[in-house]
Amino acid sequence: MSSALAIIYLLSTVSFVVGLRLLGHPATANKGNRLAAGGMGLAILATLFLHDLEVPTKIYALIGGAIVLGGVIGALMAIKVKMTKMPELVSLFNGFGGASAALIGLVEYGKGAGDTLLTTTITAGVIIGSLTFSGSLIAWGKLDGRIKSTVFIPQRNIVNNLVLLATIALAVMLVTGYLQDPIWIYVLVAAGLLYGVLFVLPIGGADMPVVISLLNSMTGIAAAITGVLYSNKLMLIGGILVGSAGLILTFAMCRAMNRTLVAVIFGAFGEEVQAGGEGRTVGGTVRKTTASDAAILLNYARDVVIVPGYGLAVAQAQHVIHELEQLLTERGVVIRYAIHPVAGRMPGHMNVLLAESQVDYGLLAEMDDINPHFAQTDVVLVVGANDVVNPAAHNDPASPIYGMPILEVENAKNIIVNKRSMNVGYAGIDNELFYNTKTAMLFGDAKAALTDLVAELKKL
Repeated sequence: MSSALAIIYLLSTVSFVVGLRLLGHPATANKGNRLAAGGMGLAILATLFLHDLEVPTKIYALIGGAIVLGGVIGALMAIKVKMTKMPELVSLFNGFGGASAALIGLVEYGKGAGDTLLTTTITAGVIIGSLTFSGSLIAWGKLDGRIKSTVFIPQRNIVNNLVLLATIALAVMLVTGYLQDPIWIYVLVAAGLLYGVLFVLPIGGADMPVVISLLNSMTGIAAAITGVLYSNKLMLIGGILVGSAGLILTFAMCRAMNRTLVAVIFGAFGEEVQAGGEGRTVGGTVRKTTASDAAILLNYARDVVIVPGYGLAVAQAQHVIHELEQLLTERGVVIRYAIHPVAGRMPGHMNVLLAESQVDYGLLAEMDDINPHFAQTDVVLVVGANDVVNPAAHNDPASPIYGMPILEVENAKNIIVNKRSMNVGYAGIDNELFYNTKTAMLFGDAKAALTDLVAELKKL
């Protein structure tokens, strides 16, 4: 490696680390994303033009064409994607990263004949890449509504673990040379693809944030393996950063969902929804309210907490909620946004949604910080959230979400919940909060309901 290339790789590595650090706060996330992307672009150009190999001109043409094609497709997807579809886009990107690792493994397999370490690296990349690809596609299908939220597979734990063990056994036989026919590497790909499908297919929709985070981590691991394969330190470091950051986020999501990583991989992950019974009803009296009455309640409040959920994203109502917040702030009302770690369909979904409407980052409060404050809150406005505010998480041991940390909005003095209907949330269970005597239901599309609420506030 030339000294110039080594220096550029070092600069790119620094940009990754600093960019990742900046991504840790909404105010600097945009800058961090651009910095890391710039470092990657610089690394790609340096790799193409500062290497020590003799490469035919037609190869440069193929690489350039691929970069342009991929760049155009990626840019169009990122520009056109709606905020509600961002989780689907992340799942697809995860899947493509895994597919790349699997394809590289297929290309390089055979070059590692007699080299146990190299063959181990290749087979690991093939397994992780293929299962990440198929699992991410299933996750995309679930998030997009093309696949049922939870698909029941009889004895799924036994089936999944048998397929996993068979895949590992096949990889061991390839590494040890017991199986030498090249056809077996394609069988290994098929086994990885099968396990990815079986792994994600039965998982309930409410658990998708954990799955997306875990698949993202696995994509990073696959990239790191590719870096080992090509002795490319930048790919190795980049993959490690993505893998470790994804794994840290996975643990955070597991805590937020009251799961363990072992249960995610080997246990009855999402099975509790099946056992608990989808669509369970609580029963009780529902108190309805109007935009006019809700506006009066908010107008005379002094402390208001807004809880955004997926319904807010679906209705594209983030700009209206910001207008509502500004109106109340002008009247001396203290406003906060309570953000649950798994609100929406992916980690950070609500943060990104609110950032799009220029909500002040200082108003966003995490679950652990805001929960003690609810008892002093005059009004909580829940917009499109469901499972993350369901008191059954600590009231009902038989509930499939029992033990999951939630936003304890039931402790507030008054609660307004905006929903389209009384339908169950993504976890498939009824919400006790809706029958609370302090709760008033403001039914309707979030954007329409909030627009009416803003109009009524302006009259007061």
